[in-house]
Amino acid sequence: MIPLTHAQLTTLKPRFLPDRPGPLIGLHVIHTGHGHAWADCWPDDPRAILTETAGNYSLTGDPNALTSDSLRPHISGFVEAPETFLPLLWETFPDLVVWDRVIYQLDSEPRFAAPPGFVIRRLEADDVPHLARLSTESNWITKTWNGVENMAKSGYAWGAFAEGKLVSVANTFFVGEQYEDLGVVTEPESRGRGLNAACAGAMCTDIIGRGRIPSWSTSPDNLASMRVAEKLGFKLERRDVLYVAGIHVPKPPSS
Repeated sequence: MIPLTHAQLTTLKPRFLPDRPGPLIGLHVIHTGHGHAWADCWPDDPRAILTETAGNYSLTGDPNALTSDSLRPHISGFVEAPETFLPLLWETFPDLVVWDRVIYQLDSEPRFAAPPGFVIRRLEADDVPHLARLSTESNWITKTWNGVENMAKSGYAWGAFAEGKLVSVANTFFVGEQYEDLGVVTEPESRGRGLNAACAGAMCTDIIGRGRIPSWSTSPDNLASMRVAEKLGFKLERRDVLYVAGIHVPKPPSS
């Protein structure tokens, strides 16, 4: 496959529209510049496009334009793809795992309250040291922004602070055209205090203020995540799957 520059991928933006709740990988790469893209050909009109950000992949177009040998070197992670790509994915990755997902959408103002004793605010460029001190269990939240500096200055993240320490973060994990898909995490020692809902609620208010619609993606075994989404007012939009290649399926965090 042929690597595409950000400018080249941007010319293909109509291929990713209209967007819908859930993974928004191609549009995230276009909007933020964080990620990679490949096509079966260039500058001729591509028949198939692969986009990636932080180990999240999306396939679009005609699977017959690709072969297992051309696809295999580029994928190790979570793959979003139409069913038409399944024969190619199974041929390329015999150990492919199907990972069930539930996708929510928020059509109204979020319902949330800030728990006492915490400061909840938008993260800014000066918060890089706070983000850098997140535990290894929580620092995945910055991955689709290619690191703490980019996420801190993006304006797409909110955090909860306790005695000056960042203990919870919600962000736009994927920036789409009409939708923004959330990520949220709370440090293990601060869980169970309503911080996921508080940070995500503030983030949702921000998203709605931009004229976009918040979405929430999780797995059906992640009951804590589903409870937070429903508490905020999210409604189930669809059940879906991702395909996992070359890595283990994540386990839900302990509450």
